This record gives sequence, C-alpha cells and structure tokens, in this order.
Amino acid sequence: MSTTYTPPVLNRPMPVPTPLTKPFWDALAEHKVRIQYSPSLGEYIFYPRPLAPRTLADDLEWREISGGGTLYTYTIATRPPSPHFANEGTLILAVVQWDEGPKFSTELVNIELEDLQVGMRVKPVFCEYPEAGITLLRYEPEN
Repeated sequence: MSTTYTPPVLNRPMPVPTPLTKPFWDALAEHKVRIQYSPSLGEYIFYPRPLAPRTLADDLEWREISGGGTLYTYTIATRPPSPHFANEGTLILAVVQWDEGPKFSTELVNIELEDLQVGMRVKPVFCEYPEAGITLLRYEPEN
C-alpha cells in the first residue's frame, strides 16, 4: 500500500519529462511505478534509456513494478544542497533498491532520524506538485 503526501509549495527545480521518460512520470501521476524491462537481459533497468545496457537491444518495455524496496544507503543533509532547498530544513537523501533490482535516488519522508537503518523496508510515497504538474516519488518506512 502506498501513501500520498502533499508537500508544501516549494521553490525547487522540478523535473521536465521528455519523450523517453514520459511513461515513468505518467505512471507516478497514477500513483504507480513503471520502469523499463529488457527481455534480452532478463532484468529491469533504471534510468530510462533508448537501448538496453550491455546488449544495446531495442527491446525495452515499460512494466509496472511494486515500488517496494530496501534502503540501500542514505545521507542526512543538514545544509541545503542548493539555494532552492534553503527553507526545507534537514533532508534525508537516500538510495532505495527496488525489489525488482534497480536502485533509485530519492528522499525519505515520514521518518525520525533515529529510526533510519540501512536494509530497512520502505514503501512509495507519491508527492503531488500540482503547480508544476508533476508527481515525485519519495519513500517512507514500510510499517
């Protein structure tokens, strides 16, 4: 089960979907996680690309995944990474390894710093930014 989180209006840079990445962003708007799968490799891949890595096959398919995963690593940013984040306070920047294999850079939300633990189970949180017309994928503890 995923959570929806509506963050305050922020003055941060937002992603701009391209024709290649549009299926990923469209899925997030539907509160789903969809990434590419390569039959020639027999594995999911992320970030979106036109050809499969290692084989250069043009067999990539967009498939929905669970979005669930494990906290692979994190860092606590007590200083803003850029001026756009100056008013946000402490950020927990993380890498989540999806159950399907690829890793995803994100932020953790709805967690206390003392509860952070590499290897913990996490679930998707869909952050709506209607003013930018984009939904971002964040993560929170599974239970």
